[in-house]
Amino acid sequence: MSHPNDKYTSVSSMPPSFPLKKEMVTLIIVLAIASFFRLYNTTEVPPGLYPDEAMNGNNALEVLETGEWKVYYPENNGREGLFINIQALLLSLTGVNEPWILRLPSAIFGVLTVLGFYLMLRELLLLTKMRGVQTIVLAGSFFMATSVWHIIFSRIGFRAVMAPLFLVWGIYFLALALRKRRLSWAFLAGIPFGLGMYTYIAYRPMPILAVVLAFFCHRQKDVWRALLGTAVVAMIIALPLLLFFYQSPQEFLGRTGQISVFNSETPFMDLTQNTALTLGMFNIHGDSNWRHNIAGEPQLFWPVGILFILGFILAIRRRSAFDWLMMIWFVLALLPVVISNEGMPHALRAILILPPVMSFAGTGFLWIWQTLANRLRPQVLYSLLALGALMLIVHTYTAYFVTWAESPHVARAFSAEYVELGRAINAVPPSESKLVVVRAGGVPVRGLSMPAQTVMFITDSFTAAKQNEKNIRYMTDAEYKTLEGVVSSEHVFFID
Repeated sequence: MSHPNDKYTSVSSMPPSFPLKKEMVTLIIVLAIASFFRLYNTTEVPPGLYPDEAMNGNNALEVLETGEWKVYYPENNGREGLFINIQALLLSLTGVNEPWILRLPSAIFGVLTVLGFYLMLRELLLLTKMRGVQTIVLAGSFFMATSVWHIIFSRIGFRAVMAPLFLVWGIYFLALALRKRRLSWAFLAGIPFGLGMYTYIAYRPMPILAVVLAFFCHRQKDVWRALLGTAVVAMIIALPLLLFFYQSPQEFLGRTGQISVFNSETPFMDLTQNTALTLGMFNIHGDSNWRHNIAGEPQLFWPVGILFILGFILAIRRRSAFDWLMMIWFVLALLPVVISNEGMPHALRAILILPPVMSFAGTGFLWIWQTLANRLRPQVLYSLLALGALMLIVHTYTAYFVTWAESPHVARAFSAEYVELGRAINAVPPSESKLVVVRAGGVPVRGLSMPAQTVMFITDSFTAAKQNEKNIRYMTDAEYKTLEGVVSSEHVFFID
């Protein structure tokens, strides 16, 4: 698996290797930083509860009430069921019906993604015989841990955060199987690869990376047997969902057909524009949706953005097996983003691009480190390293917990007013009748538009049985207008 271009630096100019114990200590520090940014103050930040999150929570509460666990929940344009079922288990174990409980799985998955990314990157670099493994791995993992882009989605109750989680763990176990030449690791790789199918529609082309990795290792013994073992286990894990799609093929593409660039009158022009906007989101202009980003800010902090560009250029020049894998990953993750015509650039739909982006940034950092190591004294070099790390941590805290979290745009984006309305309804004694009139528009769910979902979750009144128990009834504005003057004995609340 060695490649003549893998050695892009001399051994003498390499940064010193860390002893294993020091590397583990550094990894623990990186994971502690990742955990802090994803778990700190989750009861307050983000504020409110977006109706899409609440829809997941209501399905989870309904599961606990009815016992009907599903692999796919068709409401709200359809969602794979794994994330909702995990939320249901957590609601059952804690008995806490609060927004932060719906988001806690995302935070845990976010931390596990940083760990999986570290292990995957290390294993791939060893497998492809790249130099500077520890430096690239620790730098890339640190950039992932402090990525505001990844932190935002690690603190929202969306299933998409699981997509990079399962992909990095799947690639890690497969790379380990190929390097160690042990079939058991290949079987284990099939589990996250299969679970990834239950995460997000953008994940579905990503298992191609397993074939790409096997191709680059094709000269090794038993490579294709390992890939077959991974594929068989993945298929078994994904089989319930695949059977569901076989029985309900209209659900397979979800909203993809509705927002596809190919439905446009100018598909080629739109595709070109979407590609330019998506490539520009890293360093020029990012997602403008406050739920996904500090509106319009680049997705990468500028030093990381520069390192990403540098690493990408180095990858094109070297074209090692590792570089090819990361570039193919980048393109595969880019495709679901650029073929859609909604909310461009779209940070959520592009979440699977994060691992290769941070990998490129890590290789870019190694090049900078080597360049400075030949010009600066070690004391100065390590002082600059500490200062840069501190700057990144301070920026991440300020960007997320101050600039983003305290913005009134974020409270509105997460429908904080609907949470307050739900709490006001809860304050009315259960014995008194409560009428909720849904005036706000949105995707209809069981006769009511989506904004009702937030109030329903906060009041635990999604099902008819719960509405009777809580003495709450819902109706549309049109229905209410036919009843005005008849409901004076009820407490009336409006979702506007």
